[in-house]
Amino acid sequence: MKKPEKIIIVIADWEEASKYVIKACKELAEEKGIEVEERKEDYEFLSKYGVKNEFGGLDIPQVFIKYADGKIEYVMSRVPLNERGKPDIEEAKKTILKKIEGSP
Repeated sequence: MKKPEKIIIVIADWEEASKYVIKACKELAEEKGIEVEERKEDYEFLSKYGVKNEFGGLDIPQVFIKYADGKIEYVMSRVPLNERGKPDIEEAKKTILKKIEGSP
């Protein structure tokens, strides 16, 4: 299994969804003893590692895992919503944890 070194999040102060990504990533990082690196509006990083939306643009926020070997993998954009249409922090943490643990 690859050893995760840190969770990298690309966020923006103006993007409301960033606060949910920050919360999910910081909670999981604390539970797992992993560092979180916040990058504000880092479009160069997103261009290199991020996922483009259906219009060819780069969404913010995006979450990545950096492994000890230097590899960076995309995890997700935005926090999943629950059945009431509200951000689901626990589901976001599960999504990130699956990537950290190497699950599909």
